[in-house]
Amino acid sequence: MDFKKLVAERIAENIELPIEKVEELIEIPPKSDMGDFAFPCFQLSKTLRKAPVAIASELNEKINKEGFEKVENLGPYLNFFIDKEVFAKSTLEKIISEGDKYGNSNIGEGKNVAVEYSSPNIAKPFHVGHLFSTAIGNSLYKIMNSQGYNCVRLNHLGDWGTQFGKLISAYKKWVDEEALEKEPIKELLRIYVKFHDEAEKDPSLEDEGRMYFKRLEEGREEETKLWERFKELSLKEFNKVYKMLNVEFDSYNGESFYGDKMDAVVEEIQQKGLLTDSNGAKVVMLEEYNMPPCIIKKSDGATIYATRDLAAAMYRKKTYDFYKSIYVVGLEQSLHFKQVFTTLKLMGHEWAEDCKHIGFGLVRFSDKKLSTRKGEVIFLEDLLKESIDKTMEVIKEKNNDLENKEEVAKKVGIGAVIFTYLKNNRERDIVFSWDEMLSFDGETGPYVQYSYARAKSILRKLGDVSGEVDYSKLSSKEEFELIKTLEGFNNSIIYAIDKLEPSIITRYVIDVAKGFNKFYNQYSIINAEDEETKKARLKLVQSTCVVIKNALDLLGIEVVEEM
Repeated sequence: MDFKKLVAERIAENIELPIEKVEELIEIPPKSDMGDFAFPCFQLSKTLRKAPVAIASELNEKINKEGFEKVENLGPYLNFFIDKEVFAKSTLEKIISEGDKYGNSNIGEGKNVAVEYSSPNIAKPFHVGHLFSTAIGNSLYKIMNSQGYNCVRLNHLGDWGTQFGKLISAYKKWVDEEALEKEPIKELLRIYVKFHDEAEKDPSLEDEGRMYFKRLEEGREEETKLWERFKELSLKEFNKVYKMLNVEFDSYNGESFYGDKMDAVVEEIQQKGLLTDSNGAKVVMLEEYNMPPCIIKKSDGATIYATRDLAAAMYRKKTYDFYKSIYVVGLEQSLHFKQVFTTLKLMGHEWAEDCKHIGFGLVRFSDKKLSTRKGEVIFLEDLLKESIDKTMEVIKEKNNDLENKEEVAKKVGIGAVIFTYLKNNRERDIVFSWDEMLSFDGETGPYVQYSYARAKSILRKLGDVSGEVDYSKLSSKEEFELIKTLEGFNNSIIYAIDKLEPSIITRYVIDVAKGFNKFYNQYSIINAEDEETKKARLKLVQSTCVVIKNALDLLGIEVVEEM
C-alpha cells in the first residue's frame, strides 16, 4: 500500500486541491515521534482565509482516519501515524511476492535511453580511472532499465586520432613482438611512453606521427592493418576486465565509426551559416554563450573530437530515437559537451536538450595522478586482482572453513572496488584506502554483503515461514524503521534517475544494512518471545535479503550467500 498516496487522498477529499498537488506538499517529519507523514497547511491559508493552525485542527476533525494509528494536528501541520500492522503486512508481503522484481516499475515504458560509458582508448591501459565511467554507466543502465526504460549500452571507444600515428611510428622503431603477443597493452604503453620521451629530444618525431596518422586517414594498407591489430589486441584485453565486472555493451562503435559521417555534419553546419574561419580553422562561434569557439576542422583540415561527437549524436538520434542520451565522461570534459550540445541546438536540433553530460571526479592514490604519457598508470585488472587477494586474506582470518572461499573473495573483492566508486556523489574525487575499502564495518561494500550473508544464515537455520503471520508483533521502533526503509526502495530508484546519481542507491542500501543490524542486534529471532514473533521477524529478515540483493544488483555488485 502506498501510504503517501493514501494520505493525499484523505486530505484531497476535504479541500479543493488536486491530489497530485497535495502529494507534492506532503513532507516526512524530521523525527519519527512527530509522525510518518506531515501535511503543512500554509498554502490553504489564503484561499480559506483562516490561520494554518485552525485549518490543521479542522482537517483533523473531518479526515477519515482508517488505516492510520492516529492523526494529530501540531501547530500548522497535520501529522499522520501509519497503522504499523497494516503497513508491515502490505510492505513485507509485497516485497516477498515480487522478489527480484521488487522496486521495479514501468514509468519508462516506450522511452529509449542511450547510455555512453567506459569508452577506453585503444592501445592504452584500462586503468583505475576508467572504472569510474564504467561503474556509473553500468549502474545507470541497470537503474533505468528497472523502471522500464529501453536502454542501449554504448562503448564509444577511443580508436582514432593523432596518437595512432605516434603509435605506428613507435611500433616501427621499438616494438618487441614477443612482448606484444604476451602482454599487448603493456608493450603498447611502453613504446608509446618511449615515443614521448624521444620526441622531447627530437621534436621531428611529432611530425612523423602526424604523417602516419594522415596515411591512416587516407586508408593506406600498412597503417590500417597495424591500427586494426592494435584494436583487436586491445579489445581482447578490455573484455577480460568487462567479464570480471559482469559488464556488457550493445555497441562498440568508436570514434572511427563516425569517420564517413562527418562530412555531412560539416556541410550542414556550413549550410546553416554557422561555420566561420578562425586562423585557418573552421569553427562555430559561441561567444554569446560565454564559451570559446567549437572547432569543427583544424587549420590542416583534420576533424577533431567535437566533429565526431556531433556526428555520433546525430547518428544516435536517427538510430535509437532516444528520449535521453547520456554521456558518462569525466568532469574535465564539461566545456566540450556544452559546446557540442549548444552547436547542435544552433543547427536546429531541439533534441540537443535531451543530451546530458554526466561528469565524475578523479581517482587518486595518495598524491599520485594518473598519466598515460608518463607511464604512471595502475591497471584496473591488477587492482581487481589485488582486491580479491586481500579479501581472501580477510576471509581466511574470519572463516577459513568456508567451502567456496575463491568465489566469495572474488564477489566481495570486486564488489568492494565498485562500491567505493559509487559510494559518494559522482563529482567527488576518490582517494583509495585499502583498509577502508575492504572493512567489514562501516559504509563499505563488504559491510553490506556481510549483512546480507548474515540474514541468509538466519533463514537457512530457521527455514521458511508457513501459515498466517501476525504483523502486529513487529511494533518496535527498530523493526518499524527498517520496514519504512524497505518500503522506500522504489522512491530511491526514482530519485537516482532524476539526479542521474547511482550514489543515491548506494546510500540507500547502506541504510538498509544499518537498519537490519540495529534490529538484529536488539532482538533475538531464534529465541523470540513466542512463535508468532519469530515468524514475523523471519518475514522481515527475508524481505531485507530481497531488497539488499536487488539494490546491490542495481550497482553491478553480486551478493554472497555466506561468508
